Amino acid sequence: MTVTVPYEIPFYDVDSLGMVWHGHYYKYFELARTALYRSLNFDVDDMGRLGLTFPVIESQCRYREALRYGQKIDISAHFRDWEYYILIEYRIRKTRSGRRAAYGHTKQAVCDRAGQLQPCVPAAVADIIANHVATRPDHHG
Repeated sequence: MTVTVPYEIPFYDVDSLGMVWHGHYYKYFELARTALYRSLNFDVDDMGRLGLTFPVIESQCRYREALRYGQKIDISAHFRDWEYYILIEYRIRKTRSGRRAAYGHTKQAVCDRAGQLQPCVPAAVADIIANHVATRPDHHG
């Protein structure tokens, strides 16, 4: 299951060269990640009710083409793995041309309320994800 969020690059995201500052790509990933979790009816409040937090422990972004003010983009996200951590992959495409501007991933650990790292994704969370994904991914844990 993949979710896609449309977005138009605002002026405050560009630097003095007229290009999107590289750090904003992670903000775009966050927009898609939020939409992905919400598509499961599993948002931050729901995570908290389970007594869990999901800190990002790894992130990567590969830049292919610059983005500029006013461009429309589509930010896509999907779950890749959810056994020992939650791995979400992203793609940012220019809406008009369909060209890929960037891609990357984030890895989220699972911690309890006290901040203790959990050895794997709890079954309750894994089931929420698995029930909304067509096939179980290969695990890379």
